[in-house]
Amino acid sequence: MSYLKRQMEESIINASKTFPVVMVCGQSQTGKSTMLKHLAESDRKYVSFDDAKVRTLVKNDPELFFETYGYKLFIDEFQRVPSILLEIKKIVDERNENGMFWLSGSQKFVMMKNVSESLAGRVAVFDLLPLSYNEISSDIKGPFSPELELLKKKQNSKRTLKEVFEDIFNGGLPKIVLNADVDRDIYYSSYINTYIERDISSLEQVGKLEEFRTFVTYMAANTAQELKYDSISKVVGVSAPTIKEWVSILERSGIIYIISPYASNMTKRLVKTPKCYFLDTGLAAYLTSWPTAETLMNGNSAGAFFETYVVGEILKGFTNMGKKANLYYYRDIDQKEIDLLMVESDSIYPIEIKKGKNPSISDKNFAVLNKLGQQIKPGLIICLADELFPINKDIWYCPLGLI
Repeated sequence: MSYLKRQMEESIINASKTFPVVMVCGQSQTGKSTMLKHLAESDRKYVSFDDAKVRTLVKNDPELFFETYGYKLFIDEFQRVPSILLEIKKIVDERNENGMFWLSGSQKFVMMKNVSESLAGRVAVFDLLPLSYNEISSDIKGPFSPELELLKKKQNSKRTLKEVFEDIFNGGLPKIVLNADVDRDIYYSSYINTYIERDISSLEQVGKLEEFRTFVTYMAANTAQELKYDSISKVVGVSAPTIKEWVSILERSGIIYIISPYASNMTKRLVKTPKCYFLDTGLAAYLTSWPTAETLMNGNSAGAFFETYVVGEILKGFTNMGKKANLYYYRDIDQKEIDLLMVESDSIYPIEIKKGKNPSISDKNFAVLNKLGQQIKPGLIICLADELFPINKDIWYCPLGLI
């Protein structure tokens, strides 16, 4: 399988020059180890805590472990021996050198608790998401900006609706994207089994694995929808507090992304329910049993999957650069809803997401933002339009290819 350049690479290299420890987490199989091995200097050794012999050594004699491997060192799946962080802290404090340790792993729910306690201020943390379209097409861009003057300068990467849904159906996990011989269904089946049986079954919060499988499938089927714990509880058959814990596990595993409703002191009429998005649309399509890209494109979930895909692509552009994406959505008690708000300083950019080429004008709700007392910028309808085109001075069609 060939290597595909990741947008995060430069951020990792720069962080290694200014922090003693660099940690890359994220959903399993997103290519964390492959990327870090590709970036590693010739004198950086590699070790994985998936190796039982290595785990035994580091648990029984951490000092001997570091005498054996030294540093610079890349430790893969380090969360399997969380006690190693105390030894790393000791070494970092003694040596005070940058780039000493690279850490990677997929269990962020375990990793971050221990990292925040042991390595606060000493570690740069990154989340590697599935491949973006810009990475797949080797057209790496900076984070998406909804500012019209910047959009006008960008080149549109045109795709048909069918081509977009092929990408949605396949998802962004490198093994699927880069290897045409991989059986998609077998791959995702193994992925789910490994995720639940290895990463999840050891957690005290997850005692009912079959119910957890049902829960993950429910979340995939309801991507781009509001997150209502009581409703999920009734379907899955576990308590609402348990559902909240499970949602947190999926979020910290890099499986889902949660967008909060926009809040302002100017109004109390906003709903407080967040929205949830699956970060890999291919995995979501597999879990919800869509057999082909065409059936998904023509099915009743097509709009939700397209919205999920767009939000994911925007998010990847920020996350891969180590930046925070200030993404929200709007909905009030009068059922006025806007798919996405991008907030920059005191400005709000409203965005609607539609899978058509020339969708009907969807700016009827943008005016509700005026009561927030902030600067409302021209809004966008992200769709499959051929070009950036104004409907009026306050709203423009924005081609998907400009993200």
